[in-house]
Amino acid sequence: MAKDLLFELGTEELPAGVAPRALSALEGFLKKGLESRKLKFGAVRALGTPRRLALVVEGLDERQPDSRLEVKGPNTKAAYDADGKPTGALLGFARSQGVQVSELKSVKTDKGEYVMAIKEVKGEETSKILPEVIADMLSRDFLPKSMRWGSHDISFSRPIHWILLLFGGEPVDFSYGHIKSSRVTYGHRFLSEREDSKLKPIKADSVGSYLEGLGKAFVIAGQDERKRLIAEGIEKAAGEAGGSVMPDEALLEEVAWLVEYPVIVRGSFDREFLDLPRDIVVNAMREHQRYFSVLDAKGGLLPYFITVANTLAKDMDVVRKGNERVLRARLNDAKFYYEQDIKKPLAAMAEKLKGVVFQARLGTSYEKAERFAALALTIGAKAGLSRPMEEGENPSDYLTESFNPAKFERSEIDPGLFEKLVIGRAAMLAKADLTSGVVGEFPKLQGIMGSVYAKKEREAPEVCAAILEHYMPVSSGGALPASIAGSVISIADKADTIAGCFGVGLIPSGAQDPYALRRQSLGVIAIILEKDIRLTIDELVDESLKLLAPKLKRPASEVRSDVLEFFRERLRNQLLSQGLSHDSIDAVLSAPWYDLPDAVRRIRALEGFKSHPDAGRLVTAFKRVSNILKSVEPGKGGPDSALLAEPAEVSLYKASLEIAPVMEERRKIGEYAGAFEALASIKDRIDSFFDEVMVMVEDEKIKGNRLKLLASVRELYSGIADLSKLAI
Repeated sequence: MAKDLLFELGTEELPAGVAPRALSALEGFLKKGLESRKLKFGAVRALGTPRRLALVVEGLDERQPDSRLEVKGPNTKAAYDADGKPTGALLGFARSQGVQVSELKSVKTDKGEYVMAIKEVKGEETSKILPEVIADMLSRDFLPKSMRWGSHDISFSRPIHWILLLFGGEPVDFSYGHIKSSRVTYGHRFLSEREDSKLKPIKADSVGSYLEGLGKAFVIAGQDERKRLIAEGIEKAAGEAGGSVMPDEALLEEVAWLVEYPVIVRGSFDREFLDLPRDIVVNAMREHQRYFSVLDAKGGLLPYFITVANTLAKDMDVVRKGNERVLRARLNDAKFYYEQDIKKPLAAMAEKLKGVVFQARLGTSYEKAERFAALALTIGAKAGLSRPMEEGENPSDYLTESFNPAKFERSEIDPGLFEKLVIGRAAMLAKADLTSGVVGEFPKLQGIMGSVYAKKEREAPEVCAAILEHYMPVSSGGALPASIAGSVISIADKADTIAGCFGVGLIPSGAQDPYALRRQSLGVIAIILEKDIRLTIDELVDESLKLLAPKLKRPASEVRSDVLEFFRERLRNQLLSQGLSHDSIDAVLSAPWYDLPDAVRRIRALEGFKSHPDAGRLVTAFKRVSNILKSVEPGKGGPDSALLAEPAEVSLYKASLEIAPVMEERRKIGEYAGAFEALASIKDRIDSFFDEVMVMVEDEKIKGNRLKLLASVRELYSGIADLSKLAI
């Protein structure tokens, strides 16, 4: 008979960023724990609030299924003596298995005849297995900052106060450290009924009574339900103010994990603050207070905000006024900093970067800006997007008015020169707002405020856009820069950070990645692929390391190798996440892969080629080629036609000469489907060669020549993909 399992872990308030990840991890561990013990179950529901993580397993088997256990014993020759009597080995085996000798069976296997003990094992009751499953689940390392609390041995993100564990409505005896499980849970910290100044226990005897009891105690256990109620409530409140909520799914998700009983509160702020740049006002509300902004019908900001409280006060007006007072102070600070900032030119802010340390071993933020500005200008020129730097030019020159593209009419100067001025100017101004008062108070506005200040100073629109875009993408799958300059500067900034950190030994390991190098490398890859920029990764790394040379604490060759492998692995993971086959990816990434758009085209062509009717046989042949050449060095140069005697090797030689120019032509124009088709045309010649020709003959000249022939065949495709990696 199947029963429901209910587990709840009661804690102090968990951070909104930790709770959902912890709940998801626990759900996965519980499922695996039950499955590994051969327990069948139905749907699993994960429910969570800031103070509890709960799992409901429906239709869980009452006990494990009975099973048959076969244990192999000694070989029959060792089990019986010449008279057919049991030997000591057999008697010992029977004793160890708890069976009589008469119960043992003789079983024939590929390795001979053995004695086998066959035992019927009765399945254990689920209620007896659950403590082990739950203990294993909780002992896993799945929290970013787990710690011990008080003098107790157990560790968790926050102190654990209770554990509820029911199976079929009955409590399961379980202990985790000093916490013993029961059928008791507790309601809302402030709104729930109290007993002797403590929260009144809520006894549950089923999943239904658990949810009902929490509901009466002002706890909405389901995160999706809280999210729905919040979304409806804030939209209603915004509508009553004559507007609508600014869409913000991430904030909605976060707030749903900050409250157990959401109460919607609408407040207002002085209209004078609407004169501030919109991003400042929205950021002050969102990042510091978790407030939702309200928009008018045209998308303009209205002087209202909506917050979600976790309690129902006697006088909600007091709550509203308190939130308004806090926001007013925030906005007054922002207004002060903004008014001070606009008194200073952006170029002067950039100069102040000389006093800001980027990283102790990599220098100041000004030094970094000079490096990635020079790198961006180099990238732009190499990719054919802009003119190269003139001899004697320095990145700092672009802070002067002589290099300000706003001083020129775009239509009157060379497009490549204009793009160069935009790239250089925007790169040198990109980090200037880090010294501003507003960004000091609201760090998430970096880049945004630089763009705002640039517009106010009438910088070229292209410069303003590039300053804003150079941090993009800010997350995996996030928006990419739209402009050429923004794309180039973003690549340069990220490449400088990655190469620099590797150069001083700050290499990501495990969960440790303080400079977000993984995310930044994915950003570089995404921009190059999306914009199809003619820039190879090895060129990018080499140019970065040239500029970083005085700062490197490791040999440049080692850093280069490590950074390229880092990019290669990020690219591999990115392509796997897009559904491309691991063998196609590995085949191409085992060949020259630094031209990312070209590498992806090869992978996609290879995916198509795998469905070719001759692909399997061809790949098998290429694997034979690869295996032979792995063990023996063929030597330099191509095969000598005069040493080719067998018809099959002559035929293969001629075929390889015929398709070599075809393969090269297809490779040059990136027409890889055609290249693979051409390669398939020599399938029969390769098969005949292996069927009729012995490669490893005693005559060293003949053997060497045949190895060179195979090497020449491999060269037909080695620049495209290592086809021996394919699994067909």
